[in-house]
Amino acid sequence: MSLTSLSLTELRQKLSAKEISASDLVRGVAGAIESRNPELGAYLTWDLDAALKEAESADITQPLGGLPIAIKDNINVEGQPCTCGSKILAENYTAPYTATAITHLRKAGAIPFGRLNMDEFAMGSSTENSALGLTRNPAALDRIPGGSSGGSASSVAGGIALAALGSDTGGSIRQPAALCGCVGMKPTYGRVSRFGLIAFASSLDQIGPLTRTVADAALLTNHLCGFDPRDSTSLNEPVPDFTAVLGHDIKGLRIGLPKEYFIDGLHPEVEAAVRKGIAKLEALGARIEEISLPHTEAGVATYYVLAPAEASANLARFDGVRYGHRSTSASDLMEHYLKSRSEGFGPEVKRRILLGTYVLSSGYYDAYYLQAQKARTLIKDDFTKAFEKVDVIVSPTSPTPAHKLGELTDDPLQAYLEDVFTIPANLAGLPAISVPCGTIAHEGAVLPVGLQFITKALDEATLFQAAHAFEVG
Repeated sequence: MSLTSLSLTELRQKLSAKEISASDLVRGVAGAIESRNPELGAYLTWDLDAALKEAESADITQPLGGLPIAIKDNINVEGQPCTCGSKILAENYTAPYTATAITHLRKAGAIPFGRLNMDEFAMGSSTENSALGLTRNPAALDRIPGGSSGGSASSVAGGIALAALGSDTGGSIRQPAALCGCVGMKPTYGRVSRFGLIAFASSLDQIGPLTRTVADAALLTNHLCGFDPRDSTSLNEPVPDFTAVLGHDIKGLRIGLPKEYFIDGLHPEVEAAVRKGIAKLEALGARIEEISLPHTEAGVATYYVLAPAEASANLARFDGVRYGHRSTSASDLMEHYLKSRSEGFGPEVKRRILLGTYVLSSGYYDAYYLQAQKARTLIKDDFTKAFEKVDVIVSPTSPTPAHKLGELTDDPLQAYLEDVFTIPANLAGLPAISVPCGTIAHEGAVLPVGLQFITKALDEATLFQAAHAFEVG
């Protein structure tokens, strides 16, 4: 059996028993990348020599000792490129510092290894918006892997990464995990420091793991969380051992099914797979009841006002002056700004910058941005009321299976609806996880389906308990 097909838990046991070394693991992952990345396009770059150097001094007694973890290419690791899938950073930017999340993983013994493809500046749900090439779904190479953390999901599901980090702004960890058939988890907003994550929408972004198993996700989350004074939104809350709840049964756990998540537009076979998953939870002793999240229908519109507004401010710094793409044909400063940004940013990023600038402009701020903030509060209040009745909310992760590459390229509005079930958890700042719940036969392909679990803020323990019980069922 290939080392890259094993879980982190299994690999830790082999490392502890000295059946393998950290260097063996790094070389095993590198071999898998060399073999399969040409068809998957999940990795943009990887530095084998640097990883082997870290492996040689790895302390395998640490919780993540000697385990190579792949990194989405919007998370800074000092000395490595960090392109955000964009031409504007691909030419000459090297990270001058390391993200707090990476520092935490290294303290636990992990080895950052490889930079993963993504939708440009995390804007997209298919990874087709990357300026640096296509990433394919390992379940069907003619289909998208989801996004924006498509490289992360493809690498894990495709057996060329042991685990990966992604970022989730509106579903960008959970949706690709569902479409590729792996586990993807978004912690409570503020649980994981955003320091060193290149910002898309600062009030929504959160780093999280993509893994083969729920246990692996819990293990990584243990060592991603923690207060960071360099992130003004970081939560100074105790971090429990999330692996301690694994194996606990879910008898009597109250699970809510939001009626607004089982609607027209939900693919019938996806719904059937999700319903089968819900029946499994009930057989495990959970109490299932229908709930209402009445402002769900406002979620996508709310997100596509707030996220672009924040993006338009965050991406103003990419002007070609200090770093990044700089136009060679500008004759004055204004033309320099215009040409550098026009040449460096792709169509989707430009679309969202324009939309965000518009909703923040004089005369439109109250009509759009302020209204969206009010709608966000209503969506958050819906969850607060729901969690007075239930412990966990369960839903489909994505309304459809992975579509074919290029199928929605000319229909961005339809593509935006791919995140209809994941966006609300980001707007409310809640932890959520997608777990595989079977496959469906669709258009000649066998495609994964994901089941989403959501809990109240800071209750990742219950999230992992329920998701693990379902997984091992």
